[in-house]
Amino acid sequence: MRTASLRVLTGLFTLIFCCFLLLSGRGAEMPKVGDKAPLVVGKDQNGKDWRLADVLGKQIVLLYFYPKDDTPGCTKEACGFRDRLADLKKQNVEIVGVSFDSSESHQKFISKYNLNFPLLADTDGKIADAYGVRMSGKEMARRVSFLIDRDGKVVHVTDTMNADTHLSEMKQAVQNLK
Repeated sequence: MRTASLRVLTGLFTLIFCCFLLLSGRGAEMPKVGDKAPLVVGKDQNGKDWRLADVLGKQIVLLYFYPKDDTPGCTKEACGFRDRLADLKKQNVEIVGVSFDSSESHQKFISKYNLNFPLLADTDGKIADAYGVRMSGKEMARRVSFLIDRDGKVVHVTDTMNADTHLSEMKQAVQNLK
């Protein structure tokens, strides 16, 4: 009887601990330079599937996470990447933005600022969690950019709220790939 009670208590403790981990919203650790990038799948502003695995081997990917559409810092960053897209395409770089916003919000953001690259609607946070960039306790991603080479390896990470730093560091990181 005592052994059965101990097993029940151990099982209950394990269940509570697992629930705590799930509810804490803690995703994976953020990939570092040299790590393989998580092979995520998401829907863009038009509801079309985008898969990192489909791009690998063909292009370099600048995958950037941002907190919210049409806010000052996020708009500055998105417009900065928009303005640099022609140069980045010459170097075979695809830009993809990710936030918790809906496809409809992304469509408005793209239209308002003439953005020329896809935005993934990560409404459930699975992509942000795979990259470890969810803001603690919020349905929002931190501003973090990852440059991923054709082999799927992370070659540069910028983790700061300063949009200008993302733009300048990513420009330099792409140039360093040559």
